[in-house]
Amino acid sequence: MRARLPTGLRKLLHTESRVLTLRLPEGSHADAEAASAIVSQAMQDIEDLPVIPREVEDILTISAGERHRWLKDGRLQSAGTRTVKLRGRARKITFHVFDPRLIEDVLDRDLVAVWREEDAATAAENRRRAAAKAALKRSQKSRGGAATHDSQGEAHSELRGWEDFESDGLLR
Repeated sequence: MRARLPTGLRKLLHTESRVLTLRLPEGSHADAEAASAIVSQAMQDIEDLPVIPREVEDILTISAGERHRWLKDGRLQSAGTRTVKLRGRARKITFHVFDPRLIEDVLDRDLVAVWREEDAATAAENRRRAAAKAALKRSQKSRGGAATHDSQGEAHSELRGWEDFESDGLLR
């Protein structure tokens, strides 16, 4: 909103929880009308503007990591991308923008809490699987390195000639 105002009036616009306040010194009646017209016109179509990632994080009270994860797996749907060149930067940056109605729906249905519970369950399952895999690897290592074990617990060699080394007693 400030970017649309003339440079002299930008510092006079204050935003606090959905309320825009334009504080002008006395005697600047023409400036007040011009600034009011600019702000009014900008507010007409503001509900249709896409929501940028930082605003999504603020609205839904989520972290950037959660936003990336949910965007990647399709739970949080993008309305497209925008590419901008920031001042003082050589490169352009591209980021996803979101439909305000979708963000409002996610907020109203409290999907953030549901998604966090799903993520916690998935993380617990992944930790359990990793612990079981590590335990299996440790047990294989302690039983003889390259040998694999079938469902009856019998060791089978993956290397040719393993039995010859074992029979000569070289692998003690």
